[in-house]
Amino acid sequence: MSDITFEEIEQAAERIGSRVRRTPCLRSRFIREPLRAGKTMLKLECLQVTGAFKARGANNAIMQLDETERARGVITASGGNHGIAVAYAAHAAGCPAVIYLPESSPMDKAERARAWGAEVVTEGQVWDDSERAALARAEADGLTYIHPFADRAVIAGQGTIAREMLKQSPDIDIIVAGIGGGGLIAGVALAAKAMKPEVKIIGVEPVGAPTLSSSVKAGALVTLDNIDTGANTLAPKRSAQINLDIIADKVDDIVLVTDEEMRDAARWLWFEMGQGVELAGASTLAAIRTGKVEATDDQVVAAIVNGNGTAGIG
Repeated sequence: MSDITFEEIEQAAERIGSRVRRTPCLRSRFIREPLRAGKTMLKLECLQVTGAFKARGANNAIMQLDETERARGVITASGGNHGIAVAYAAHAAGCPAVIYLPESSPMDKAERARAWGAEVVTEGQVWDDSERAALARAEADGLTYIHPFADRAVIAGQGTIAREMLKQSPDIDIIVAGIGGGGLIAGVALAAKAMKPEVKIIGVEPVGAPTLSSSVKAGALVTLDNIDTGANTLAPKRSAQINLDIIADKVDDIVLVTDEEMRDAARWLWFEMGQGVELAGASTLAAIRTGKVEATDDQVVAAIVNGNGTAGIG
């Protein structure tokens, strides 16, 4: 079990306060097509710096490096959003950054990382391939590897989302978060359960990439044979022990959604809320819209909406 404390999340919130946005947590009112009968809130991390929650964890990790480490530079492998976040955080900290992306990553992810001054390398079909190449480069060049999900500073940074949500709306009963490698939901679960032990945490994975639901069921890390989803930022073949331990202990349930359900949810976000998100960014709404998140009408369900873009709408 992880020993990451709520104090670390509090410290992360203080540390990164000048580098990230306090995103709105909006009630889904004044809309044509309600999400559900009860109260629903949307935590719009798609409005975050770089368009995703990843800016929180990346900044928390890089801001804790010493001057020598920053001077040498940082490196990561990412499905896209974490790479952009590391590029941004490195730019803000004044250190070089190298980002490895798989061929499945949308072209605009590379362009956005380069726009923050990072070197971008495309390597492999999926994230796991990119990570192997990035780790080899890190060792060869003496760079600090910033893991997208299996890093306590990154997890603590992501946990600031739940801290922020429950300060904005203490009446939240259920938090729904997407799962890729598990860094987001691990941090969210740690923070939320520390602040409000009775709150329920529901994770969402693509049907074609059930990495952590499979691992939780097996009671051990599972490596998927293949990935079959367009939600590439939710699609590592394997997670890490630190994430599995937290999720097994703190997350109440994990549900699966199809790509078409995510696409429908992305369209809903565009037409009802004016928010353009990538496929993965609509995963939480897909779970709510299809009734896979069980809640009574009087419970407040809050969905983390992440990953801006328009690819999910088409």
